[in-house]
Amino acid sequence: MTRKAAKNIRVLLVDDDPTFRRVMASELTRRGYEVIAVASGGEALARAPEVHADVTVLDLNLPDVDGIEVLERLRERNPSVGVVVLTAHGTIDTAIRATRLGAYDYLEKPCPIGKLEMAIQKTWEHVRLVTRQRVLEDGYAVPNVALELVGTSAAFGKLLETVARIARTDATTLILGETGVGKDVVARLLHAQSARSEASFVVVDCAALHEELLQSEIFGHEQGAFTGATRRKHGLFEVASGGTIFLDEVGDTSPDIQAKLLRVLESGRFRRLGGTEEIGVDVRIVAATNRDLKQGISRGHFREDLFYRLAALTIEIPPLRERREDVRPLVELFLKRFNAKFSMSKRVGDEAMDALVRYAWPGNVRELIHVVEQVVVLCHGDVIGLHDLPASISGYVEAPGSVQPGELLTLREVERRHIFSVLERVGGNRAQAARILGTSERTCYRLLEKYNRSATDPDGGTDAQRPDSKP
Repeated sequence: MTRKAAKNIRVLLVDDDPTFRRVMASELTRRGYEVIAVASGGEALARAPEVHADVTVLDLNLPDVDGIEVLERLRERNPSVGVVVLTAHGTIDTAIRATRLGAYDYLEKPCPIGKLEMAIQKTWEHVRLVTRQRVLEDGYAVPNVALELVGTSAAFGKLLETVARIARTDATTLILGETGVGKDVVARLLHAQSARSEASFVVVDCAALHEELLQSEIFGHEQGAFTGATRRKHGLFEVASGGTIFLDEVGDTSPDIQAKLLRVLESGRFRRLGGTEEIGVDVRIVAATNRDLKQGISRGHFREDLFYRLAALTIEIPPLRERREDVRPLVELFLKRFNAKFSMSKRVGDEAMDALVRYAWPGNVRELIHVVEQVVVLCHGDVIGLHDLPASISGYVEAPGSVQPGELLTLREVERRHIFSVLERVGGNRAQAARILGTSERTCYRLLEKYNRSATDPDGGTDAQRPDSKP
């Protein structure tokens, strides 16, 4: 143990022998450790919460509280606490009992300082590994995604039903949907409801990394595979083995990566970058994209064989504008979250809520989250009003051609709304509207006349009856 490394280690030394305690504390301090020495079990238990020792050196023979009891109470507070127990000659059975209760090592007194230091070092390294493993497991664990999935629309109900059915299988699944609809949340729900739910859920953002770095992340690399590869790195396919790997925005991957993904899908095997060893994995693949992969296939940007492998089962998430019944419960969910985060108690007024429901949400749920956070922070009062919303939402006007969910229209009405929607989008330019509609300017003019008249004249009439009609 180097002196530099020892400076990072804080030791709580618990021993009632004043000479042993003084000598060991002095030697450990001289070697670079930070030492807090106490003479009793009661003092150790009282000071442990404030000391936050990396390693506790605990004598089992204490005058006030039995060392075994001190060990049990320390581990109740912190199950990963690192403890080295000290025992006098003839009490080895007690020391073995202590190790079964969670002590990492035991030493018989009197012990050389070098032997004690080695025990402290090994215990510290063990605690670090346990802590690191827990962090990794927490990072790949799936939170309770049910808390993020709320909605009352028929489309939302159908989505949940589809996810539940697919989750029971182990098939590769492709999730489709616009940016911001929550493809990652659906992927997590798939994993959480599957037989692999206790294993890792690993996310790979295919759009965020350069091709070489992405390959290294997914498949790993061997030492010397490229400049900067100073050691072997295990890829995320290996990390996810036994669980689920989520390839987010898979439509952005390069042809080279697509070829390697296809091989994993077909054989369950791959090689690390720069390696020759075949590595087998048992992993479920869930992929997602906001791109039209069939269009990508036709343009040569995406492999057709990979598409059909990924799309063994497909989930399509409808955009938020097609399930506006879900806006209100989503607003209430995120309002509660940000109220708690910022220690506030804001609520949304009726006019503001109506505007939020009416808005088309081109950025979907992600945009909704951003808007709710913004208005919670910036609203001066406790009630979020219409004037507190962004102008794009408070001043939003429904396009004439839009159809509300569940609204049943005649073909005539659908045509009428669509024509006026196109006309509004091109700023009233009839020639441009005609080109978009795929008709002549004359026919477009006659349709506009027809529907303008029908809006005020229920009986209609013929174009020939109007003085300004054209042949």
